[in-house]
Amino acid sequence: MSKVVLITGASSGIGRAIATFLAKKKYIVYGTSRNPKAKERDDFKIIALDVLNTESIQKAVELIISKQGRLDVLINNAGMGITGPIEDTPTDEMRAVFNTNLFGAIDVMKAVLPQMRKQKYGLIINITSIAGYMGLPFRGLYSATKGALELITEATNMEVQHFGIRVVNVAPGDFATNIAASRYHTPVFKNSAYKENYQLNLDLMDAHVDSGMNPLVMAEVVHKIMTTKNPRIHYKVGGFMEKFSIVLKRILPGKLYEKLLMNHYKL
Repeated sequence: MSKVVLITGASSGIGRAIATFLAKKKYIVYGTSRNPKAKERDDFKIIALDVLNTESIQKAVELIISKQGRLDVLINNAGMGITGPIEDTPTDEMRAVFNTNLFGAIDVMKAVLPQMRKQKYGLIINITSIAGYMGLPFRGLYSATKGALELITEATNMEVQHFGIRVVNVAPGDFATNIAASRYHTPVFKNSAYKENYQLNLDLMDAHVDSGMNPLVMAEVVHKIMTTKNPRIHYKVGGFMEKFSIVLKRILPGKLYEKLLMNHYKL
């Protein structure tokens, strides 16, 4: 029997790549978007779901269960980026990115868990980020949301294992998607104390995304996790130096690691 998969944020980027790949593997795939432009794509179904609206989340989950009778896999991919110096970034924008990247993902998990408990099986894959393993300059808020979701993943996985449910996370590095265009950018204020360094790093971030890996790589990793009997909790997907940076943080003294980061970001 084909597994039923729900993928949030599937209208573009990594989410769309995963949805398309799994549909070709004959999974029953429901992708979501806040405002779907079409009720159904050729390769997978797309339905309305806004992670900031619990009624919208519940309606989407109930729709899938009513049509398929089960929901086997949730891939929590919907999210938003944010850049800016902590001092210059509006606090309301900080709350907005936490609401989307952290609390939105939690609300979707809460919506699918009762069905997964009922069927005594389920897999939740939270898409986080390698940035969630370290505080990056001018990306601190994004790092914080993804780091928090990593810890929520660990805690939830321990809470639900005896129901036959597993919760894991996949942390991508830089991928060639449209996230740079869709993220919230704190303006480079003319009177900002961070003006020069922030502008330099905005250019650096955009260059990294433009030269990033193909999202198909993420799709392949997600599929591998779905076909693994006993998956790990944490997976990292990215270039060698991106993944090695996590190892370096574990083994280097804090000040030395900070100096390496500051040199990389030309601070």
